[in-house]
Amino acid sequence: MRSFSCWVAAALQLVHHLGPATAAAVHHHGNHTGRIAPKAFIISMFEPETDGWMTSMVESGTGNLTDIKIDVPGLSMLYPQVACTADKSVCQLTAGESEINAAASIMALVLSHKFDLRQTYFVVGGIAGVNPKYSTLGGVALSRYVIQVALQYELDAREKPDNFSTGYFAYGTKGPNQYPSTIYGTEVFEVNEALRDVAYKFAQKAKLADSAAGAEYRAKYKEAGAAYVAATEGPSVVKCDTATSDVYYSGTLLSEAFETVTRVWTNGTGDYCMSAQEDNAVLEVLVRGAIQGLVDFGRVIVMRTGSDFDRPPPNVTSYQHLMTDQNGFEIATTNLGRAGVEIVRGILQGWEHTFRKGIKPTNYIGDIFGSLGGQPNFGPGSQTNGTGYAAAPKQARAQLRARGYRGPSVVRRRI
Repeated sequence: MRSFSCWVAAALQLVHHLGPATAAAVHHHGNHTGRIAPKAFIISMFEPETDGWMTSMVESGTGNLTDIKIDVPGLSMLYPQVACTADKSVCQLTAGESEINAAASIMALVLSHKFDLRQTYFVVGGIAGVNPKYSTLGGVALSRYVIQVALQYELDAREKPDNFSTGYFAYGTKGPNQYPSTIYGTEVFEVNEALRDVAYKFAQKAKLADSAAGAEYRAKYKEAGAAYVAATEGPSVVKCDTATSDVYYSGTLLSEAFETVTRVWTNGTGDYCMSAQEDNAVLEVLVRGAIQGLVDFGRVIVMRTGSDFDRPPPNVTSYQHLMTDQNGFEIATTNLGRAGVEIVRGILQGWEHTFRKGIKPTNYIGDIFGSLGGQPNFGPGSQTNGTGYAAAPKQARAQLRARGYRGPSVVRRRI
């Protein structure tokens, strides 16, 4: 992924001559260049998620995403088009599953000359594994943090030292539950909490789907007692955070290990409740686009819905659990659309009074490097002394590039 990261950085240099964008120049659905300027852009990962959005958009009267199809070079070969409503106020793309597919597709979108995304709200939405401590099958989560939990050293658990709680431990460390001292830059992202809270209120308006089959599997968690009460209840909307890993993991030990990673890497402020494969990749591209003035990172919403539990109920092995149909897939894709469309409708209906100017962040937003300015409350601190990469003096930017954009406490090495 490091070599791919270099390609992404090189691609952004192609548009560096555009300079910082002025959001005030953007009109409702386009501008003087003829580019499409959607108010909301839905990012799905694969076709069943897309179908959930398509259905809910039509049923709610918000629009039909099949009205306009736009070919965009660089999108997934399986999903080569962006779909938009007739008035171009809402668009959607299917990025493809896993981190590499997601990064490639979103970079193609951000660099496309067919779109002006400077005022666009991105709704990054997909299904996920769900932590039974926080939510359930069909449950909806809106996140403040996304954490790339598997970006670590890994030992086969059968070969780990006896005093290790897990085979995973952070780069540059000598054991689990420590903050990484070797930083790649994509470990943690934080989005606009004030916007997340507004989106949460919109999503709560949705009539969430459920099923008898899903309720039957949920009931297996009752034996676990108070810790898993959330798992036994019907779908609802919650606020908690998303873990990204290309590995589709299952089991109590791995899930609890990544809960700990989430807490450590967010300095105790994150709560892992959904597992996904794409979100850190998507947000890395949006940070890089924001540095170039192509998008506004303060307009990013991350939403996941639970399709399966990340760990088994009592008296079920992790393997049996993984191989069993938990009957959450259909209600997760349905609720993705139902909750998501309420967020999209809220943005459209409140555009003139609220969303055109944006929801001002009250928290730090961006990556672990502080690339967009401000001081992260996690990680080694801003690598640009709080100015952000774009605002850093040219000489300082050259020094950052020369040392790999790392502070003195961040050394890339092997132990």
